[in-house]
Amino acid sequence: MHKIAVIPGDGTGPEVVAEGLKVLEAAADTAGFDFDTANFNYGGDRFIDTGETLPEGALDELKEYDAVFLGAIGHPDVKPGILETGILLKIRFALDQYINLRPIKLYPNVECPLVDKGPEDIDLVVVRENTEGLYVGSGGFLRKGTPNEVAVQESINTRMGVERCIRYAFEYCRKRDRDKKVTLCGKTNVLTYAFDLWERAFNEVAEEYPDISADYAHVDATCMWFVKNPEWFDVVVTDNMFGDIITDLGAMIQGGMGIAAGGNINPDGTSMFEPIGGSAPKYTGKNVINPLAAISSVQMMLEFLGEDKAGKLVEDAIVRALSEGKIKSMSAGKMGMGTSDVGDLISGYVRESK
Repeated sequence: MHKIAVIPGDGTGPEVVAEGLKVLEAAADTAGFDFDTANFNYGGDRFIDTGETLPEGALDELKEYDAVFLGAIGHPDVKPGILETGILLKIRFALDQYINLRPIKLYPNVECPLVDKGPEDIDLVVVRENTEGLYVGSGGFLRKGTPNEVAVQESINTRMGVERCIRYAFEYCRKRDRDKKVTLCGKTNVLTYAFDLWERAFNEVAEEYPDISADYAHVDATCMWFVKNPEWFDVVVTDNMFGDIITDLGAMIQGGMGIAAGGNINPDGTSMFEPIGGSAPKYTGKNVINPLAAISSVQMMLEFLGEDKAGKLVEDAIVRALSEGKIKSMSAGKMGMGTSDVGDLISGYVRESK
């Protein structure tokens, strides 16, 4: 029995979560496993009502679950940063979800902005360090609000944190068994302390994986090559900030935020899975938001839970729906069907695979 905490969140989050759960139920029935869910109303509405982002004991409670399925965090009436740091980052750090895993895969019949690039060219994974770097919030202000104001924010990188992220990337590459190449994305020519540590750890870990090719690219070059030659990449490993940036670029080359899913992974604990596109409040309640990213998040969650058969059923159903042209676009309101219709279509295909 898999225990799954569900945080529908804000905006269109509850709508896409509903379709993800619909597909999860179909996968469980078809593949033959059991799961149980519990809902948690963390998000903007709760913050407005109570003034708190997470209640006391929330993190300890979430640790009792095998996985967290998150819809979206972000409310137009809450100042940006409050919910993100008070909920998302707090969960990631407290549950030691030290890997942000972002598959970047172009599916058939999904419009790609890159000329002459197809599904055979765009199939890579970014492994982003998720609990260190600039996101730890180390720093502060001096003379704030004056003409002589100083703001300092430090990137914290530990050997333990860097090495476990790099090792995860090599292990994931070996399991993925595609091009057998891991690329370190950094900026060794400028960030000579942080990425000296990253580069040394990368080279030392790489020696333990003689079957995998180790490569390096500056972050600016990585951005250029994501656009020009995405087929060069298999698994990319990088720090928190660079990972945040290049994965959004990756989402665009795979067809947009409507298809982009991500996992916040603690390999030995509770992991959290979410669509990347955000709460999209202007589409709330209109049944037009694309739920495929949430459904792909369910696929990732199933793989994390060891339900590989069920995960493949979900991905095959997504590929079938797209290959048949049933879903016309990844953009909200342009799919040719409603949010719930997409969920019905994918879950129906999953059940047909029985």
